[in-house]
Amino acid sequence: MIAYLDNSATTKPCKQAVEAITNALETTWGNPSSLHNLGMEAQRLMDGARRQVARALGAEPEQIFFTSGGTEADNWAIFSAAQRLGKRGKHIVTTAIEHHAVLHPMKRLEELGFQVTYLSPDADGLVSLQTLEQALRPDTILVSIMMVNNEVGSVMPISQMVKAVRRHSPLALFHTDAVQGFLKIPFQAKLLGADLITISSHKVHGPKGAGALYIRKSLSFPPFLLGGGQERTYRSGTEATPAIAGFGAACQAGSVSYKEDILRMEKLRDLCRTRLQALPGVVLLGRADAPHILNLSVPGLRSQGLINCLQEEQVYVSAGSACSKGHRSHVLEAMKLPPAVIDGSIRVSLSMDTTEDHIFQLEAALKKAILTLKG
Repeated sequence: MIAYLDNSATTKPCKQAVEAITNALETTWGNPSSLHNLGMEAQRLMDGARRQVARALGAEPEQIFFTSGGTEADNWAIFSAAQRLGKRGKHIVTTAIEHHAVLHPMKRLEELGFQVTYLSPDADGLVSLQTLEQALRPDTILVSIMMVNNEVGSVMPISQMVKAVRRHSPLALFHTDAVQGFLKIPFQAKLLGADLITISSHKVHGPKGAGALYIRKSLSFPPFLLGGGQERTYRSGTEATPAIAGFGAACQAGSVSYKEDILRMEKLRDLCRTRLQALPGVVLLGRADAPHILNLSVPGLRSQGLINCLQEEQVYVSAGSACSKGHRSHVLEAMKLPPAVIDGSIRVSLSMDTTEDHIFQLEAALKKAILTLKG
C-alpha cells in the first residue's frame, strides 16, 4: 500500500476535478475569448469555475482572478502593490518564514530601493501580533504574511494582524498567502479583511497549473500581464480552461466536506504525533496548529536518508518545502533550531485521502529507517 504523506507539496486530484478537466479537453475546448458558440461555451465554463472558487473562499466571483498558481499570484500581489503605493512609502513588512514565492520578490524589491522588514518567528514557528505591531510604520505600504506555514503548520492570526495594520499603517495593503490555509483553516475572505489573498489548485485536490488571486472589491490594482485583456484586463493570456475547470470542481467538492475533513485530519495529526514521538530519537518541531502538517526530526540522521528509506517502504514524505530543492530549511533556521535538528527533519502532511493505516505504515517504516541508518 502506498502511504502518500506529502500533501503540502501536492494533493491527488479528486475525481470531480478529473471529470471536469476531461470534459474541458474533450467537449468545451474552445477559446473563451472567441465570439462563437464553442468560445462562449468555454467562457460559461470559466464563469462557473469562478463562482465555485468564490463560494469556497467566501468571496464574490468578480473578486477572483485566475493565475497559473500560487507563485504567480504572490508575485502579482507583491509587485503590483509596490507599483501602486511606491510613491507613498518604501517600507514593506513580511516574515522570515514565507514561501520563496514571497521572499524572492521581496529581495527584488530591496534591489529596487524598498526597505523590507522580515519578522522572526518564535521557537515554534509563530509570528506574533506584537512582533508585527512593533514593525509597522506610517510609511509601510504592504504587509505580506502567510496564513499557515507550509513546513511546520503554524497558523498566523491573520484577522487580528489585518486590524493592527489598519490602525498603525492605514496606507498599507495586506496580502496573505493562504495556499496552505484554503479549505484547511475555516475562514471567509469577506470577513478576514485582507486586501489580497493567494490560493492554489493543486493543494486542494485540483490540478497543477491553476491558482487565483483574490482582490478586495473597489481596490484599484495594477494588472500583472499585459496583452489581450483577459481576466478583465488584469491578467492577459489565454486562460488554462481545463485546469481552471478542475480547480473549480475541486473547490466545490472540498467546500461540501471541508469541516468534516478538517476534524478527521486533526485526529490523524494527533495520532501521528502520539505514535511518532514515542519512537526513540524522534523530536517533533513547531506548533502543528494546522490540521494537516507535522514536522519532525531525527537528530544525527539526514533528511534525505530518511526519505530514501521511507520510500522503499512506499511511504512518501518530504524534507520541508518541495520548492526548496534540497536546501536547508530557511523556516527551521529562522526558528533558531540546531543544525543537527534541521538536517534530520522531515515533513508529514495529510489530506482528505489520508487514513489511520497510512499513519501506522509511516510509524513502522520510520522505526525501521532509524534502525537501518543508525546501524
